[in-house]
Amino acid sequence: MTLKELTAREVQEQLESGKELHIIDVREDDEVAQGMIPGATHIALGNLPIEMHDLDQTTPYILVCRSGGRSGRAQEIMADEGFDVTNMAGGMLAWEGQAE
Repeated sequence: MTLKELTAREVQEQLESGKELHIIDVREDDEVAQGMIPGATHIALGNLPIEMHDLDQTTPYILVCRSGGRSGRAQEIMADEGFDVTNMAGGMLAWEGQAE
């Protein structure tokens, strides 16, 4: 299975062009408190196996963490359940856009 990936810059450009993205931030609470991508949904990686069942399987999601590692694990978990998921490579360390 080939897992899809976007760079932080590509995600930022899509948002700035007005595209509606569904972003899930899988970092821990204290990390998210330091800023996350505007409009992102926070679901910590540990809660994902339970909470992902509340998400719409027909919606494509972009997964974000600090550096791309945990979101890659989240991507495998969700892809195994049939979700259309893309990992944001480099995570928030590579993010140069706005954060809230």
